[in-house]
Amino acid sequence: MKKVIYIALALGSLTTVLDSCRDSALEPTLAQDKTLEGNVNTVSDLRNLLNGAYNRMSQYEYYGRNYIIYGEVRSDNAFSSAATNRFVQTAEMKLNNTDNDPTDTWMRLFSTLAPVNIVINANRSAVSGNAATINHYVGEAYAIRAMIHFDALKLYGQQDVTGQGGMNALGVPYVTTFGTVGIPSRESVQVVYNKIQADLDTALSLMSASLNNTSSHYMTTNAVKALKARVALHFKDYVVAAQYAKEVIDSGSYSVASSSAFASTFNTDSTNNQIFSIANSVNDNVGNNSLANIYQGSYGDVQFLKDLYDKYEATDVRKSLLTSSGTNRYRMSKYVDAAYVGSYDIPVIRYEEVVLIYAEARLLGYSDSTNALTYLNQIASNRGASSYTSATLDNILLERRKEFAGEGFRFYDLVRTGRNLPLVDDNLQTYGQGRNRDQPVPYGSYNLAFPIPLGELRANPNLRQNYNY
Repeated sequence: MKKVIYIALALGSLTTVLDSCRDSALEPTLAQDKTLEGNVNTVSDLRNLLNGAYNRMSQYEYYGRNYIIYGEVRSDNAFSSAATNRFVQTAEMKLNNTDNDPTDTWMRLFSTLAPVNIVINANRSAVSGNAATINHYVGEAYAIRAMIHFDALKLYGQQDVTGQGGMNALGVPYVTTFGTVGIPSRESVQVVYNKIQADLDTALSLMSASLNNTSSHYMTTNAVKALKARVALHFKDYVVAAQYAKEVIDSGSYSVASSSAFASTFNTDSTNNQIFSIANSVNDNVGNNSLANIYQGSYGDVQFLKDLYDKYEATDVRKSLLTSSGTNRYRMSKYVDAAYVGSYDIPVIRYEEVVLIYAEARLLGYSDSTNALTYLNQIASNRGASSYTSATLDNILLERRKEFAGEGFRFYDLVRTGRNLPLVDDNLQTYGQGRNRDQPVPYGSYNLAFPIPLGELRANPNLRQNYNY
């Protein structure tokens, strides 16, 4: 695959998409020598296109590895050991617009929109198959499109950079078409947020709970609601966050994993706490590119800090997932299989997140410390940890840190709440080089946002680079 695939790829022809990415799930029944919209003829075509999108999400540049790592090495959780020079610049927060991480992930995010937008823009009246199923699949596509743009916004948007306008800052292009209709420009963070929520609302209007796939590998109505709550919490829309988190809770479809079962939820597919997960199997065998290998393989590219380890009580089951690998450094055992080839699912949305979203939204949106404490302690009580005596934002963020360590949440929890990036180890945290423990990376720094890749800027004159890159 080419190193850079521009946004134009998400707007191109079927032949271009297949030649560039060769996702076999895109191929069945679809003519490859014409524009794609006119060749979506059956409900199976829609399903195959969606499977292609899920497959692209699972690649290492996105949820297969990198996107999760970005949320860890830029925080007080983890660091890059530079064993194979992976994630070095990202951990240092000294990225350039030609570096692999921002370039590769931009490519993966926007190329994944190609099959999604084909499904959304298909002429549903001309597609043969059950009408409710067709609508459900189109709803899935709207949900995936929303997730991709939200993930892109968190990486490349300048909402947390001082002087760039907050919600009026530059966000990302919101790509909604497949075909040569022009080259998109970046929209404001507020506009992107509104479009994300509108896509999620459309998804819910089209999908039917009775048609939800029983596997967590697919977007379901509950996954859409959980995603809507996640997005709303990130942008401090606490009423929406509380509403949709509670709807997932009240569905009765999930439960908080028990202390004895917690570790196994990362090496057992479709457990009762997984709302949406990336499907992996031993046949995928991504080897050195797997999340398992990056955490526990022979190289140990990404390791965890003693400050995180010390946050767990001795009786907390989560502490046992961190094993010492040297002075003040630990390996993470989530996602790990015997050969470190990435054969287990990667949970993207867990029920525990929804519970903590609800706790935070009730506390900050309603000053409801009673319910916030009740839901906060649902997690602690199922991990062998002491219960909290009060619900505060600090306590909720601490519990999120302990619960989701290694899953890519920590950096975004810090910046969405306006906090500096803590320096807890001057020797291992490379973004602290040249600083000391009293001088953390401040909230508002330009490098909280990734640079827009140089290749994109050259290909698209409508794009503007992020501040100070």
